[in-house]
Amino acid sequence: MNIKDMVKNKNVKFEYCRDNSLWYKTDCGFLFPVPFSEIGTATFKSEDKAIFFMRWIRKYMEECSKYEIESKS
Repeated sequence: MNIKDMVKNKNVKFEYCRDNSLWYKTDCGFLFPVPFSEIGTATFKSEDKAIFFMRWIRKYMEECSKYEIESKS
């Protein structure tokens, strides 16, 4: 799925806290982490606009793609 389709007029919902990260899920079901090290003093809501999380969604999509490519090799 295209990242723009994941975030445009969509939301994310907090799922759980694990491995030093807040884990959120997009409306389309993509689960991604927001590391504590990148939170600083920000406030994270249990539900918010997905566009605000685009940075972390993109980063995790890239990680997943790299893993998928490596696992096929």
